[in-house]
Amino acid sequence: MEKKDCFLLGYISKTVGIKGEVIFNLDVDEPKKYQNLESVFVEINNGLIPFFITKSQVRSNTLIALIDGIDNPQKASELVGTSLYLPLTFLPPLKGNKFYFHEIPGYTVIDKQHGEIGVVESVLDFPQQAILQIKKDAIEILIPIKDEFVLSIDRIKKTIHTNAPEGLIDLYSNINKGNSEEEE
Repeated sequence: MEKKDCFLLGYISKTVGIKGEVIFNLDVDEPKKYQNLESVFVEINNGLIPFFITKSQVRSNTLIALIDGIDNPQKASELVGTSLYLPLTFLPPLKGNKFYFHEIPGYTVIDKQHGEIGVVESVLDFPQQAILQIKKDAIEILIPIKDEFVLSIDRIKKTIHTNAPEGLIDLYSNINKGNSEEEE
């Protein structure tokens, strides 16, 4: 399994108990959906290795797991800090204006006021706000992902229609013009 075919589930934060259990910190909206996981992919040396889960229990945004073959705290401690992945097929398809951050890079962004403004390079996922990182030539434009700014998504045409806050896109254009003039 390759990373491009998976999504980041979370990471192993620490060991617990004497049987080699570990705590998965889950980076998901609904941790309870992962209560009965049979396996996960653990990133070790830049590769994804499957590990089978023999017992698990969800607590808040964590999952306490007993992994097959990990039967003591010493073995478990070797996994602390590693990232956890699941195949993209575990994600239910989203409809309407809802989307997974990994699915929209490459989508063209069309703003209500400015027309086509660029292509989504990535989503910057900050604790306080997720942001579309859009590139057009040498210009980078950042638009917060909020219902009032993201009007619609067309998965067939791979477009996102936005209504950016007034002056936001102009700000990026003016910053770039100022930099170009300084370089001349």
